[in-house]
Amino acid sequence: MSDLWEALWTALRLLLRGDPALWQIIGLSLGVSGAALLISSVVGVPLGAWLALHRFPGRRLATTLIYTGMGLPPVVVGLVVYLLLSRAGPLGAFGWLFTPRAMIMAQTMISLPLVAGLTMSAVESIDEELRLQLRALGATSGQIARATLWEARGGMLVALVAGFGSIISEVGAVMLVGGNIEGATRVLTTAIVLETRRGAWDQALALAIVLLGLTFFLNLIALRLRQRLLPRP
Repeated sequence: MSDLWEALWTALRLLLRGDPALWQIIGLSLGVSGAALLISSVVGVPLGAWLALHRFPGRRLATTLIYTGMGLPPVVVGLVVYLLLSRAGPLGAFGWLFTPRAMIMAQTMISLPLVAGLTMSAVESIDEELRLQLRALGATSGQIARATLWEARGGMLVALVAGFGSIISEVGAVMLVGGNIEGATRVLTTAIVLETRRGAWDQALALAIVLLGLTFFLNLIALRLRQRLLPRP
């Protein structure tokens, strides 16, 4: 118990004294995961909504692929991205390996299926009667889609929160494609692994507390936003 309090105190001291290395790690963690979530949202939300609202040959296969992607092990994603971006890989000419771009690419592959799959479930959970009534009132397909998405806004926000949670805390993929380079690709999770391997438990626990606090704060914001979007009657 004393170790935990000591780690908490160490974390507070690092934050309050403005430790540049820690703030650089926090900034990179938020930047990489934020960019990956943004890309996943731009692609995944429309994709999930489209799959929920349309019926076409191959839809079941597409749904199965998305659900499979929701359970992809991060280390496997990291391995695939590593092979794609390695010098002999098809994307090796970009020179992205061991850069934040590679980390964003890996985290996007992890969060995209989650955002798309949970968005699809949220839209499918809206009563079919709503669309039938809107169609009977003469609404266009676009108006029906917008009304359905608005009704599913709570579930879609949960999809974004789940997507962010899956990448801010993952370590396998960013370790493989980022290399945990100090000042360049080191994020909170890889820094925790490094300090643990060094036996610096207080530093590792301090970084873990920072990561948990950061995740708690962002989820709190998401909860407040959800309450605003879904006011109680």
